[in-house]
Amino acid sequence: MRLMIKYLRPFFGIMLVGLTIKVTGTVIELALPYILSYILENVVEQQRVEKVLLWGGLMALCALSACIFNIVANRMAARVARDFSEIVRKNLFARTIRLSAKQTDAFTIASLEARVTTDTYNVHQFVGMMQRMGVRAPILLVGGIAITLIMDSYLALIMIAMLPLIFVTVFFISKKGIPLYTKVQQSVDGMVRVVREDVIGIRVIKALSKGEYEHVRYDKVNTALIKDETRASVTMGLANPIMTMLMNFGIVGVVALAASRVQDGRSDPETVIAFMQYFTLISTAMMSVTRIFVMYTKSAASARRIAEVIDSKEDFEVESEEKYPQIKTDAHIVFKNVSFSYNGVKNNISDINLEIAKGGSLGIIGATGSGKSTLIKLLMRFYDVGEGGIYIDGRDIRTIPKEELYSMFGSAMQNDFLYADSIEENIRFGRDISHEEIVKAAKTAQADLFISEIAQGYDYQLAVKGSNLSGGQKQRLLISRAVAGKPKILILDDSSSALDYKTDANLRRALSQDMKGVTLITVAQRVSSVKNCDRILVLSDGVPSGYGTHEELMRTCEEYREISESQMGGDFVE
Repeated sequence: MRLMIKYLRPFFGIMLVGLTIKVTGTVIELALPYILSYILENVVEQQRVEKVLLWGGLMALCALSACIFNIVANRMAARVARDFSEIVRKNLFARTIRLSAKQTDAFTIASLEARVTTDTYNVHQFVGMMQRMGVRAPILLVGGIAITLIMDSYLALIMIAMLPLIFVTVFFISKKGIPLYTKVQQSVDGMVRVVREDVIGIRVIKALSKGEYEHVRYDKVNTALIKDETRASVTMGLANPIMTMLMNFGIVGVVALAASRVQDGRSDPETVIAFMQYFTLISTAMMSVTRIFVMYTKSAASARRIAEVIDSKEDFEVESEEKYPQIKTDAHIVFKNVSFSYNGVKNNISDINLEIAKGGSLGIIGATGSGKSTLIKLLMRFYDVGEGGIYIDGRDIRTIPKEELYSMFGSAMQNDFLYADSIEENIRFGRDISHEEIVKAAKTAQADLFISEIAQGYDYQLAVKGSNLSGGQKQRLLISRAVAGKPKILILDDSSSALDYKTDANLRRALSQDMKGVTLITVAQRVSSVKNCDRILVLSDGVPSGYGTHEELMRTCEEYREISESQMGGDFVE
């Protein structure tokens, strides 16, 4: 709950105003049964119509006032809950974006989506409910008991005797409910993950006629979610019937004792009528308290999950140069004895040593899973190296502020995304880039030709994930985006795999002409995409099996020679 208090603090002023209004309306509401008792006991017996109308009008005025006060307070509560949840969602999303790749892997994408949506909704509901019911219910409960004690302490003691039983019931049920709703949210994460995977892979699912298989997979996680929801709901659902039973026992006791007291003349029917109305108000208040506790269990579990993300520490702090001193080098990029493991058990890459001159080029080639993309992730500090160091202009990347480090790169990754907007905005990507610069970047990336053939040109609206473009067209847009930012280091991570050989050759020629002075790193599985690089690194199971120019590797690296000959028979066409 520390999370809620922290984010509600700026709203304490308006919440105090709303609280005052709510208290006023509730107190007026509490007065209604007492006024009715007074009318029955003192006004009716006078048989004067004008007095009955006067006091009846007072009751109507109180009822109307209570209604207006409650409406105003509820609207203020809704506004506070809305603004509160907006800030929480904004900060949660901002922290989610800043999570390191390692932290994102730990939370999982599906879980982060659920926290931004379902969990923030739960805390939003609780904040609104607490301002509405959380103020009104205790006042009705305490005020009703206080007034009934004044009216008839003997009858009131029956209700008071029931309250400890009710509170103990709510406490123990709520205590069991929090872990149950935490489990529910974890099951929601699992369901979101499956839905997300199926939506992304819907075309593959249809192409392979695996719809039924995915139905079974979804039913499995959905059944698990239903099971967890049922367990939580049944547990929390016990509170309401148990409280109702206890309150009904109290009503029976009140009626039995009231009948005896009225018969003996120690009480009167008017007091009993008012007393029963207060008992109804108290019962309603207790039901509201039950709902609050049920909502509390959900929101407490959700707030804890939100806090886990928001309070997570920066995974990769900027280190001091005393810890990681600069090295003397003329190279732009240096990998020095770099090793890394995702799980901390077995190295995914080992003993990587290479240098790239400023404005030079490096090609990285190898089989799937050989560690090519891992090198890129380490260079961009998505993960930190396990051993060794990576240097840019002699500076260890762990000592470079993130904003400065990331601004050096332009990247087109294998699985980058396009969003539902115009082609121009997908290339611009929120940066201050003119239309002319966008067109220039598209020409370099060989995208301008197909864009110009579309009726709307650069204003053409893409579908989600660019599904209304071919694979090669999407890749050229992604490369356009990377080039448009005028980076110092351009990374193409298997981003031309869908291009034909002619377009790929034209792309490489255009990059060499238009991106002079830019250090180029190309990750590919086609030799034709890397053969003209200054140096080529051949990876095999995370270990270098060759490093040099194309000609050198053709002579000295059997793996590289086999790849080349299997693809093009050793010959290349530009």
